[in-house]
Amino acid sequence: MSPRLPPRTRPRAAPRGSPRTPPPAGQPASALGSPDATWVVPPDLGGRPLDGVVRTLAAVSWSDARRLIETGKIAIDGTQLLDSTRKTRAGAEITRHPRAPSPKVARLAEIGEELVVHMDPALVVVRKPAGISTIPFGDESPAEREKTLDALVRDLLARRDKIRGRAPLGVVHRLDKATSGLLVFTRTLAAKKHLSQQFREHSVRRVYLAIVHGEIGKRTFRSRLIADRGDGLRGSLEEGERRGEGQLAVTHVEPLERLRGATLVACRLETGRTHQIRIHLSEAGHPIVGENVYVRRYAGTRIDAPRLMLHATELGFVHPQTGDEVFFEEPAPEDFQSVLERLRASG
Repeated sequence: MSPRLPPRTRPRAAPRGSPRTPPPAGQPASALGSPDATWVVPPDLGGRPLDGVVRTLAAVSWSDARRLIETGKIAIDGTQLLDSTRKTRAGAEITRHPRAPSPKVARLAEIGEELVVHMDPALVVVRKPAGISTIPFGDESPAEREKTLDALVRDLLARRDKIRGRAPLGVVHRLDKATSGLLVFTRTLAAKKHLSQQFREHSVRRVYLAIVHGEIGKRTFRSRLIADRGDGLRGSLEEGERRGEGQLAVTHVEPLERLRGATLVACRLETGRTHQIRIHLSEAGHPIVGENVYVRRYAGTRIDAPRLMLHATELGFVHPQTGDEVFFEEPAPEDFQSVLERLRASG
């Protein structure tokens, strides 16, 4: 079955406001509800951190000022700010919005309903957007940890099931931060054990769409991957090299469409090693368009792209509770489609 490609989506408009240093992530004030207070920053408070300005103008304690900011109740010049250390300028308009949703709730409202493909008592299948880490890696700030995919899904399930705290969730596989597409989490320990065994046995169907540099034919890549080939990057060992080391990695590649200087391919994973597809294609001289790690040895002209053009389009496995074979298919998102159409048009 050839992967289907996606419809376009409408880009969102940027928040209104006069030119200024861009604020950290936040919503336009129109999405925060009506303000109950408005102040203009006087000259003597200009250049001071936002928490101190709010403390003075609202006549509240330091802790209350920071809580107002961190829970999304404060906007400056029409845009919500969440950073209490942000410097303010004299003349800026500060508004307080007591009914504004918390950043977490706003984030769930923004992407939550579009996130879930399938949900049942044993598992949840989601469409991962590019730019979100599957799980935290330990070096993120507390705010960044709130935005990983597993955190968003846990909060979404807790909200739907009306439970306190975060819903339990099992991680059985991951997608790179720059990769979009289908991913499954488990909701019970039994489901996690069952699905983890399927991943270990390589019986899970996983197909990715990729746009790669150059013209590539149908082929299978088989190599042993190690964490460091000597240049700080993961890579393949040569046949007979360092016998006994590395993990077997097998990727089946099928060309779908010839493009201008590139090829649209489907990559089926037989194994699922870290960066497996990226490494195999790069080592073959066909790095994925948008690649910025495994591209050092590529001497050709690089094609511009907003991110790595890799999308998990098919996911199939045996349901851990029912025993039925289930299959999901997700078309590539708008940013992938835009690069594809550009390369088609220039061909």
